[in-house]
Amino acid sequence: MSIAENKKAFHDYFIEERIEAGVVLEGWEVKAIRAGRAQIKEAYVVLKNGEVFLIGAHISPLLAASTHIKPDPVRTRKLLLHEREIANLIGKVERAGYALVPLDLHYSKGRIKALIGLAKGKKQYDKRETEKQKDWEREKGRLMREKG
Repeated sequence: MSIAENKKAFHDYFIEERIEAGVVLEGWEVKAIRAGRAQIKEAYVVLKNGEVFLIGAHISPLLAASTHIKPDPVRTRKLLLHEREIANLIGKVERAGYALVPLDLHYSKGRIKALIGLAKGKKQYDKRETEKQKDWEREKGRLMREKG
């Protein structure tokens, strides 16, 4: 079940590989996500010192958040991956010029996971081509409905 999607990533990038990663969260963040207060449109993933971090994901705190903590909605969150997966990602990102983008947050066996994509940037003409393709599919569906 998806919690938050990053539709903009599919518009801006060619997604070549998808990897599911665990997210290190605080208690108030889990409650806020369960209440549907997460947004990853502006987020991105960075590799630093052999670790993977999610930066810019916005989780709005609930009004009933605890009084003794100061919630930071856009704090850097660590992503949990196996060492060999991280090594594989480091190789591709540094050598092949790929970017890492969060695609969605979802539940998996009661845990909150992030789906990150190994992506290559689209040029402007690629984006236009994708748009034309989508429009044609929509038009084709409309024509088929009118005939049938």
